[in-house]
Amino acid sequence: MQPLGNIGDIGDYLRAYAARQLLVVLTPRLMQLRRLVIGEAGRFPELGQALYEGGAARAIAALAAEFEQFVERGWLVLEDAHSAATHFNWLVMGEPVNKAMLLGDEAIPSPAALRQHAADAVRVFLAAYAPRRPK
Repeated sequence: MQPLGNIGDIGDYLRAYAARQLLVVLTPRLMQLRRLVIGEAGRFPELGQALYEGGAARAIAALAAEFEQFVERGWLVLEDAHSAATHFNWLVMGEPVNKAMLLGDEAIPSPAALRQHAADAVRVFLAAYAPRRPK
C-alpha cells in the first residue's frame, strides 16, 4: 500500500491493487496449497483457519483500514468499511480463484486477463461506492 499523498486517482490505485492481488494469489503453488488445505479442513480445521486469517481476513482488514481513510478524503462513500472491503475482495477474487480452484492450474487466467478482470471489478465497486457527481 502506498501513502495516501501518492495516490492520484482512486480508480488507478484500486486497479493496480486488484491486479497485484490477483497475480500474487493466482499462482499454481498457492492454488495447490489452497486445494490441499480445503481438502483437509474437516480433519485439521486449524489449517483452514490459519490460511483464512493469514490471507483473505488479513487482506480485508488492511483494505478496510485504507477505505476508512479514503472516506475521510471524500474518495469513497460507505458506512461500513469492512463490508465494502469484503465486497471489493470478492469482486476481485471470486471468479478467477473459483475457476482455478475447481478447474485446475490450467484455468489460471493470463496476466492480461487478470488485469482486465481487475479493471472490471473496480468499475463495479466504484459504481457502488464512489461519490456521486452532479450531472
